[in-house]
Amino acid sequence: MSRRARTRFRPLDGILLLDKPTGLSSNQALQQVRRLFRAEKGGHTGSLDPLATGLLPICFGEATKIAGLLLGSRKAYVAEAVLGATTDSDDADGQVLRQRPVPEIDDARMEAVLAPLRGRIRQRAPIFSALKQGGEPLYAKARRGEAIEAPEREVVVERLEVTGRDGDRLRLLVECGSGTYIRSLVRDLGEALGCGAHVSMLRRLWVEPFVAPAMHTLEQLQALAGQGDEALLACLLPIEAGLAGLPSVTVDADGEQRLAHGQPAPLNGPAPGAEPVAILDRDGRCLGIGRADGDAIAPSRMFRWAVAGQ
Repeated sequence: MSRRARTRFRPLDGILLLDKPTGLSSNQALQQVRRLFRAEKGGHTGSLDPLATGLLPICFGEATKIAGLLLGSRKAYVAEAVLGATTDSDDADGQVLRQRPVPEIDDARMEAVLAPLRGRIRQRAPIFSALKQGGEPLYAKARRGEAIEAPEREVVVERLEVTGRDGDRLRLLVECGSGTYIRSLVRDLGEALGCGAHVSMLRRLWVEPFVAPAMHTLEQLQALAGQGDEALLACLLPIEAGLAGLPSVTVDADGEQRLAHGQPAPLNGPAPGAEPVAILDRDGRCLGIGRADGDAIAPSRMFRWAVAGQ
């Protein structure tokens, strides 16, 4: 009996803009992509529900050091809400808990319900979510049938609009900050209307700074993998692409050495007005990210090529 060849993983740095398919968890999608690229190290930048599709930035190698920045970025979604039924997961993958008739809803009523869900709001997470409580994801507790008091937290919803309606189905456009649950928005919308609602479709459109992303599906990546490394690796973006929009500072050779040893480097110009800050060498290559500290720049996460002697 023949044995399948063991995958030989390799060091690989860069960012892939994956168009996640429905039916896979974000981690399952990550592992499939990591095997295709044979990347030693990889991580994703914020979970998408198995039901959801769309942009899932995948960070390989040193790019995992900026994954936290992407996780905290603004995001945009298109969602479909089904009125009249609530589920235990707040989406179509869950069990129906209650069904209620859908009332007549005119534009004025809809706007009155949407308005309180915009801006800086308090939101209760779904019980089937990756949010951790006592060191364990809520979904693990929910699957065991434990009683869960999902926490509330403050989130920012910059845009929430109904862009279409077909019977009891609403199409929504959402732009929001980090930590916002679209399922919770739809659940709360349904309760405000008095009929309940759940998400039947969810697609992430963009994640800053990738606001017009050229995404790649798993099928496309598998086809490219069959053509060889050159075609597949052409899909990767440099780490700098994930830092677009951040203020930057340029350091000289002495500054590089200081930063490589974890020491602050003097600023050669005005201090940036925000943090984190991208740290560049004289050739424009990104060495890592840091923070302004008076008249110096202090290292936060430096890439391996910034280490002295490499």
